Amino acid sequence: MHALFDEAGKFLAGRILSEAESSAQIELDSGKRVKVKAANILLKFDKPAPAELLAQAREIAAGVELPLAWEFAPEEEFGFAELARDYFSAQAPVTEQAGMLVALFEAPHYFRRAGKGRFRKASAEVLQQALAAIEKKKQIQAQIDAWAAELVAGTCPQPVREQLYKILFRPDKNAPEYKAVVEASRSAQKAPLDLLQAAGAIDSSYQFHWKRFLFDNFPKGTGFPQLAAPQPPADLPLADVQAYSIDDSATTEIDDALSVQGLGTGTVTLGIHIAAPGLAIQPGGDLDKLGRTRLSTVYMPGYKITMLPDEVVQIYTLDEGRANPAVSLYVTIDEATLAITATETRLERVPVTVNLRHDQLDHIVTEEWLQDASIQTENTPQALLDLREQLSFLHRLAKQLKAQREVVRGKPETFNRPDYTFRLSAARPPEGANAPAGGSAASEAASVGAHKPRNDGAEPNGSETVNITTRKRGAPLDLIVAEAAIVANSTWGNMLAEHGVPGIYRSQASLAPGVKVRMSTKALPHAGIGVKSYAWATSPLRRYVDLVNQWQIIACARHGKTAALAAPFKPKDAELFSIISSFDAAYSAYNGYQAGMERFWTLKYLQQNQITELDATVFKEGPNGSFLVRADTLPLVLPVLGAQQLPRGARVRVKLGEIDEITLDVAGTLVARLDDPLDASDDGPVDEDEGDEEAVAGPIAIAVDVNEAEGEGAGGTADNRAP
Repeated sequence: MHALFDEAGKFLAGRILSEAESSAQIELDSGKRVKVKAANILLKFDKPAPAELLAQAREIAAGVELPLAWEFAPEEEFGFAELARDYFSAQAPVTEQAGMLVALFEAPHYFRRAGKGRFRKASAEVLQQALAAIEKKKQIQAQIDAWAAELVAGTCPQPVREQLYKILFRPDKNAPEYKAVVEASRSAQKAPLDLLQAAGAIDSSYQFHWKRFLFDNFPKGTGFPQLAAPQPPADLPLADVQAYSIDDSATTEIDDALSVQGLGTGTVTLGIHIAAPGLAIQPGGDLDKLGRTRLSTVYMPGYKITMLPDEVVQIYTLDEGRANPAVSLYVTIDEATLAITATETRLERVPVTVNLRHDQLDHIVTEEWLQDASIQTENTPQALLDLREQLSFLHRLAKQLKAQREVVRGKPETFNRPDYTFRLSAARPPEGANAPAGGSAASEAASVGAHKPRNDGAEPNGSETVNITTRKRGAPLDLIVAEAAIVANSTWGNMLAEHGVPGIYRSQASLAPGVKVRMSTKALPHAGIGVKSYAWATSPLRRYVDLVNQWQIIACARHGKTAALAAPFKPKDAELFSIISSFDAAYSAYNGYQAGMERFWTLKYLQQNQITELDATVFKEGPNGSFLVRADTLPLVLPVLGAQQLPRGARVRVKLGEIDEITLDVAGTLVARLDDPLDASDDGPVDEDEGDEEAVAGPIAIAVDVNEAEGEGAGGTADNRAP
C-alpha cells in the first residue's frame, strides 16, 4: 500500500511500512523513512508506483482547464477527490484525483485552501481581480524580458536610462527596470555597471559622477525657489575705514575684508569685517530653511552650487566700491610688540575699496617685497602699492600670531604639500577653481577667502581642458587672511562662551594620532590651531554653521550681558545638535565629492597631456603587497606594485596603468627608485594633513545584486566589477 501526503506544502509519495491510529511510517523512493501524521495523508493507493503517480499527477494537472473546474466546483467547501469525480468522471482513478489536487493547489487565484486537501472556490469578483493581476504580471515580465534583451544587445531602454541612478544606488528591487538590469546582467555574464556602460546608459564618466552626486544630495535639483532677497537694515552706521578683501579671482562670495588704522601712532586697529546676511535673514524664515537644507556651498573644479541664492549673495558680498553690512571685529594692537590689547565687535556698513586677487598678486607680494620697500616689481597695481605698508604690518603680525599659536600647539605647523588649483577651459572662458580641502589650522582658516571658485552658470561636461597649477601653502597673502580668520573665530568663540550664549564650535582634544576635529556646542580648546576655543563664523554666505554663529554674535553685540535672553538659540537647544549632525553629514558628502572630482580632473590631466610616467614619494604600505605613493607635482595618490618594499619617504619613478574614469582608479608599477637607499629613512617630515589621507579609488559598491534569489525584494550590495 502506498500513500500520497502533504509535507509542508510539498506533495510526496511512498510505501506505507506501518500505521498507527494517528500516524504512519512511510518509506520514500530514496529509502528515507518518515513519520507522517494521519491528517496529512491525502490518498492511499496500490497502483501505480509512488514516483509514477506523482509524474502522472503533474501531467494531468497541467491539462486541467481551471475556468471549467471553477464552474464545476460547489459553492461550499469541498475536497479535491470530489471535484475530480465531477470534472473527470464518477470513477476518476487515483491518478486523476492526484492531478486535481496538484491543479487546485497551484491555482490559489481560483481556489483558496481550506485545510489538508480541502478547498473553497474564489468569488467571481476576487477571481476577476486575480486574473487581471496575473495578466499584468505577465505583461510586466514580457517588458522586463524585452528590456533585458535590449541591454544585452547593447542598447539602453529609455525607462532604464531615466532610472539609472536609482537602480544602481537606491533601487526598488521589485521595479521592472531594476529586474531588467539584473536579468540582462545574468544573461550576458557582465557586471551591471559594465553592462550599462556598454549599452550607452552612461553618457559620460563625468556625468556619471555628477548625476550620482545630485541623486544623493540634490534629488529635486539645484535651482532655488522664488524668494525675496531681504534688504539690510537701514540704520546701520557707516564705518570710518577703507577695507579690502584678499581672494582668488574666481571668488564671488566675498565674505571677509580687512582694514588697518593708526600705523605709525604706536597703536594700530585691525578691522576684520565679515559679510552679515545674519542681519536680515531671520531664523525660521524661508531663506533660513533653504540654508539649513543645503548647509554649505558645494565646490568642485569649474563649478559650484551655492548655499544661498545669487540675489542674496550679491546684496551681502563685500564687493569693491560699495559699503555693505558687516559684523566687524576691531582688534587693538601695540604697534611695537604686536600684542593684542583689546577687541570690540560692531554691526555696521563697511566701505570696501578694492578686491585684491592673490592669484594675480602672489608673484609680487613676497616676503622680500613686504620687508624691503625699495623693491619694485613691474606692473604692480596702484591699489596694491597704496596698501603696501598695511600689508607689511599685517604680515609681520600674522607671523607673530602663528608663532604664538605654535607655542601652544607644542610644535610648528608643517605643510610639505602645495595647494593645487584647477582651471577648466573649453569654448568658453575658465569657470573657476576649487576650494581648499581642509584638515589643518591653515585650511580651517583659509576658508575665509582663498580658492573660492566662480560660478558662471554653465556646468562642465567633462570634455574641458584642465590646467592644474600649484601654490605654496603659507604664501604671505594667504598667511594674512588665515591668521585674521583665526583671530576672529577664536575671539568670537570666547565671546559667546563669556556671555553664556551657545554656539557651534570646532575642537580637537590633542594632536595625538587619531584624535580628530569635532563639532559641538561647547567652547573647548582646538589643539590643532592652538587656541582656547574656535567657532566658525567668518563664512556666513557659504556655510550654515557660520550663519548660525553670526546670529548669536549679533545678539552679543546688540545686547551685551543679556544676550543669552535675546539670542535665537538658547543654552542646550536641541536645534543646535540637529544642525551639527546635519552639517557634518552634508559637509562630509560635499567634501568627498569635491575630492572625487579633483581626482577625476587629475586623471583627465594625465590623459590630456599623455603622461604615462611620473615621479612620486612613498608614504605608506598599501593592500596586497603594494605601497601607496603621492605624486610629486599632482594631487594624486595611487597604489604601486614593485619587487621590493620601500620605506616612507622613498622617491620613485612610476609607470601608470589603465585609467578607469568611473571608479577613478589608476595603479602603477615601479620603474626605478630615484633616491639613494642608503640615505633614506622612514622618519621623514610628516605633513599636517598626513593623518587624513586621501582615499585611493577603487570598485564602486552598487545596490544591484545579481546573485540575489529571484523574487526576493531585498539584498546586499554587489561590486560593479563582479557579475
